[in-house]
Amino acid sequence: MPTTTVGAHGADPFEQARVAARELLRNAKEDAVDALVVLGTGLAPTAGLLGAEGAPIDQSNLPWFSRYTAIGHSPGVWPVRIAGWRVLVAAGRLHLYEGRTPAEVVHPVRTAIAAGCRTVILTCSAGGINPALSPGAVVAVSDHLNLTASSPLGGIPADHPSGTPYVDLADLWSPRLRHLAREVDPTLPEGVYAQMMGPHLETPAEIRMLGRMGADLVGMSMVPEAIAARHLGVEVLGLAVVANPAAGTDGGPIDPDAVVAAGGAASAAVARLIGGVIDRLGPPPS
Repeated sequence: MPTTTVGAHGADPFEQARVAARELLRNAKEDAVDALVVLGTGLAPTAGLLGAEGAPIDQSNLPWFSRYTAIGHSPGVWPVRIAGWRVLVAAGRLHLYEGRTPAEVVHPVRTAIAAGCRTVILTCSAGGINPALSPGAVVAVSDHLNLTASSPLGGIPADHPSGTPYVDLADLWSPRLRHLAREVDPTLPEGVYAQMMGPHLETPAEIRMLGRMGADLVGMSMVPEAIAARHLGVEVLGLAVVANPAAGTDGGPIDPDAVVAAGGAASAAVARLIGGVIDRLGPPPS
């Protein structure tokens, strides 16, 4: 395993992703992949529903991958086929609140993109701020608020071969992929997702603030990965499961175990959306 961290001084995180991608493809026995699915807290059962079988590839054994420490997340990734597409299904993700840098958090996504991925589907469990979004609902992310005071594009030179860091995020959450998701489920709601740093949950005052800022959902993941993917020209779909009402919206305490359970209960709906979207994308890229 390399000892230099991702994006350390003098290290190019995109070249590190290319090196990791070669090892990932060797383990997957593929010459390229077409899409990546990242499963959020409690959503691990979705992997099997998408066709994952047997032991996954342990990403922590790949170059520059960090140790996964969050509840409900593991470094396993399965190569599966969905409608002819070569899809990587990751059983978890890294988070800023684990003490990881933005470059470390997005390294798995950059690695998949270096392996050929052109479509990224990110999932998560979230707190519901908008009272119209009841627990158990799956919501397509239409926009976000990045309240982590960080970016995975920090430190990238303006003339970097992988693209300028001054990337336009107006279409980050792909309108095309959201349209396809609504074809699968015409009742699918959309909402604005706010990412906080975590790992602690929000206060009622913070939830009131987020609601006034236009947020419908709140969580601790997805945004760095989405920014990193869009920077590299990849389409992104975000699906958030409302695991619980956000702090102060119903007066009850939030149980982390219940958040995991809510993700598990929504896994079938999430799998149906993911499979339906990929099926509607048409023939896989050549």
